[in-house]
Amino acid sequence: MTVVKQPPAAEDAYAPSARRLARERYKRVRARRATGLAALSTLVTGAVLFVVLVNSPGWQRTKETFFSAHYARVALPQVLEGLWLNVRLLFVCGACVLVLGMLLALARTLRGPVFFPLRALATAYTDFFRGLPLIICLLMVIFGVPALRLQGVTTDPVVLGGVALVLTYSAYVAEVFRAGIESVHPSQRAAARSLGLNSRQTLRHVVLPQAVRRVVPPLLNDMVSLQKDTGLVSIGGAVDAVYAAQIIAGKDFNYTPYVVAGLVFVALTIPMTRFTDWVTARMDRRRAQGGLV
Repeated sequence: MTVVKQPPAAEDAYAPSARRLARERYKRVRARRATGLAALSTLVTGAVLFVVLVNSPGWQRTKETFFSAHYARVALPQVLEGLWLNVRLLFVCGACVLVLGMLLALARTLRGPVFFPLRALATAYTDFFRGLPLIICLLMVIFGVPALRLQGVTTDPVVLGGVALVLTYSAYVAEVFRAGIESVHPSQRAAARSLGLNSRQTLRHVVLPQAVRRVVPPLLNDMVSLQKDTGLVSIGGAVDAVYAAQIIAGKDFNYTPYVVAGLVFVALTIPMTRFTDWVTARMDRRRAQGGLV
């Protein structure tokens, strides 16, 4: 009986060259050096700013007015309670903005002369609300709608403020979606039609999936902006994080509650911003490797 010897495994025969090992070692040294320099420069910059700040003539008065530990402890529970309203507005308005924005984008990309009135209305809507400042839209909706005294129409400033946010941000999101739809190459539509798909099926199964993937990063940025702008509903009397801080600050004329509210919004925004950066970097890597169309 003949015994056939198996060839040695390919992985056992491979060994990195000395030049490659030296190159990788050099890259690690440079990365550690760059990290150390960045940390050192950050510490020096922070120290200089701190020294300049605490040695300014009005620092003590500013510290008492804006950075009081006592008022921070008083304001934090009420600001967090008001923040729950901002979070609810973010999720509800965000969902409505995505739906309305997609409908507007689809209306603007419809082809054929029969759809001209719909395209014109969608264009007029996006142009108007993109040009109208959000604060004016909020004032007009929150105070203008109740003045009409319409039967069955709510006068709740939270609901009306949410409507104003949806009206404004839908115009921005519609343009993001439209840009994504128009970025899909016409050959994709032609290939889908050649496979027997009709216009609706082509849009649903071929165009929209590619368009949405391409515009995920700017959509997330719009959601970050929406999260911050939910604080503007306080102009109508809705007790959110900003208005809760305003109530406390108005009692003793100490503005520490505003700082607390601002830091709470920053703490809520930073994770969303980092998530947006991660999604953007991930999609860029996949696109560079040919993983995305």
